[in-house]
Amino acid sequence: MKRTATANWQGTGKDGKGTVSTQSGVLSNTAYSYKSRFEEGIGTNPEELVGAAHAGCFTMKLSFLLSGAGFTPDNIDTKATITLDNGAITSSHLEVKVSAPGLEQEKFAELAAEAKANCPISKLLNTEITMDATLV
Repeated sequence: MKRTATANWQGTGKDGKGTVSTQSGVLSNTAYSYKSRFEEGIGTNPEELVGAAHAGCFTMKLSFLLSGAGFTPDNIDTKATITLDNGAITSSHLEVKVSAPGLEQEKFAELAAEAKANCPISKLLNTEITMDATLV
C-alpha cells in the first residue's frame, strides 16, 4: 500500500506561500506559510500534520491492541504535541484518555506503552516520544 501527498511552494521561505494536498482529497490545496508554521498565521504546517498522523496512528494501534486483549473501548481521545526546536522536531508527546469497560490500570498501561512503541508513525519518528495515559 502506498499513499501520496503533494506540496507546492511559491516564493522565498519567509515571504512565500504554499499548499499541501493528499491523495484522499481531505487536504486539497490547503494553505501553509512561514506564519502558519512559526507564528500564528492561518493555515496548516508540517508539524501539525505530523501530530495528526501520530495521534491517529497511535489511537488506532491502541484500539487494535485493546480489542485483541478482549476489551472494546467506548472512547479513545489522543492529543499529540509536536515540538519544533531550532529547526528539528525534538519530541512528540501523546496525551491519551481511554474508556473501556473491564480494563484495569496495569493492562491499560501495558497496551498503551506497546501502542506508543509500535504504531507505524512512532517507528518513523526519530525523536523522543513521551506519553501521559489516563484510564477513565
